[in-house]
Amino acid sequence: MDTNYLESATKQFEYYKMLGDKTFDQIPDENLLWKFNEESNNIAIIVNHLSGNMLSRWTDFLTSDGEKEWRHRDAEFENDIKNKEELIQKWNQGWNCLFDALNALKEEDLSKTIYIRNQGHSVTEAINRQLAHYPYHVGQIVFIGKMICKEKWTSLSIPKGNSNNYNAEKFSKEKHNEHFTEEYLKKANKDE
Repeated sequence: MDTNYLESATKQFEYYKMLGDKTFDQIPDENLLWKFNEESNNIAIIVNHLSGNMLSRWTDFLTSDGEKEWRHRDAEFENDIKNKEELIQKWNQGWNCLFDALNALKEEDLSKTIYIRNQGHSVTEAINRQLAHYPYHVGQIVFIGKMICKEKWTSLSIPKGNSNNYNAEKFSKEKHNEHFTEEYLKKANKDE
């Protein structure tokens, strides 16, 4: 295992953050608290939970348990976010904590043991655990966004009915090595 793993993992996290960012851009402020039914979470609650998890897991990542004593997980599912500005602030706070921790890691750190609720994980396992957890919730955010926006939704990947054109464009290029997220992240940065 080498630092290519850290680079790849970071790009994956950046990609999922971008999916959330692009979803927030499409949702009118008044719909951030919309939920399908009383048992469902709205986007603000999901962001609250993700941010709480990220801050707990990635603060003092190598030296303290990933489930911090100051974290109140149950409270993350009570909505205290009132507007898009607060939502984006909380969203970015969690992601910044994660990226700061990842950027501080070195190759030799990958085999170290860290703990989450006293359960040991290699650093690689801990990263993989969150690479499964965060996309799960980002997918929920995107799905809710699509339900809110309906026919006004702008696809974040290959739009329906465009697979053949997309593939033709891809296969018209020479074979090359590039992380699959590069294309999406470049496009997202260009659109801003």
